[in-house]
Amino acid sequence: MKTICYYISDYGFGHASRSVAIIRELLAQSDEIKVIVCHSYALAFMKESLGHEGRVEFREVSTDIGYILKQNSLEPDVKGLNLAFHAYMENMDDVVRVEVEFCRRRGVAAILSDIVAFPFKAAKELGIPSIRLSNFTWYTAYKQLMDEDRLETLRGYYSLMDYHFSLAASNEPSWGIRENRGFGFVSRGCDQGAVEELRRWMDPKGSKTIVYFGLGMKVFMDELDGLALWDSPNCCFVVSSNVAVRRENVHRIPKFYTESQHFVAASDLVITKAGWSTVAEAVNANKPLVVLNRSHMEEDENMIEFLKKYKRAEVMDWQEIRNLRIDQELVGRLEEQKRAQAFVNEASGIVGGIIEVLF
Repeated sequence: MKTICYYISDYGFGHASRSVAIIRELLAQSDEIKVIVCHSYALAFMKESLGHEGRVEFREVSTDIGYILKQNSLEPDVKGLNLAFHAYMENMDDVVRVEVEFCRRRGVAAILSDIVAFPFKAAKELGIPSIRLSNFTWYTAYKQLMDEDRLETLRGYYSLMDYHFSLAASNEPSWGIRENRGFGFVSRGCDQGAVEELRRWMDPKGSKTIVYFGLGMKVFMDELDGLALWDSPNCCFVVSSNVAVRRENVHRIPKFYTESQHFVAASDLVITKAGWSTVAEAVNANKPLVVLNRSHMEEDENMIEFLKKYKRAEVMDWQEIRNLRIDQELVGRLEEQKRAQAFVNEASGIVGGIIEVLF
């Protein structure tokens, strides 16, 4: 039995949800693999998603800080991020030491990270292979938001990885690593029966345009209730459980419901920030996209350029989305995306690469 320590970013649910897709595929392709999930923010979600799998162990570990956003905004709080980053890096030598001791004690054979930096330092000290599975690093994400010399230690950790499995919209440097393999989008699989049941629940008569509106679970914005969007004729909406909008045509995803990809697949179009996992679920389900453009977010910029290249999204700023109303002209225009580049779920190919490294 080979044991993998899988370190997952604590920023939101996106990294956790795509990691669930990878872990499910790992267990399906090999009965000789055990996974230790190292994570904290969405650990309950991961336990609910994977807890029935006998070869998955859950370990609460604070992994990274992600972005810090301004209050009631989707824009980054540069000052707050710099302060949080300083505190995060202050005791990093001790963090690495704890991980080295844990992995040695448990006989860990490899480290997989999405996209936590310090595990690569631990893997190098242990002499075991490490794989970074992501579309970006926090090093490149933070370059627009703080002085680059402050990021030198973080850059050093990433440069220690052995393999980079880059995902769609990645625009990373080569890092001088052993091997870089490119993949597209990965997302959790869908149960078509569950998708059809959700459509009947949201639109019993089958006559409305169902719109998935997703800004992420870490975003709380007081002004959402006043959006013109909700008054779009002949539409109903699905939003995450943290969106405090109370309208007859707005359905919130229940907190206990972990398979949110079914709501994406049940929708006719998706409005979202450029979060990788939601975009992946929409693209893999061939859903038209409206994507929010945010400033000073390199990950978002790379994703938007990727989607524009393949004609798979219409891009709007926040002011445009605030005033947006769904009508038949817009729906018809967005439907053109379905005739553009098709993508497939690449979970199987990614896991094949991981197993190759392991065995």
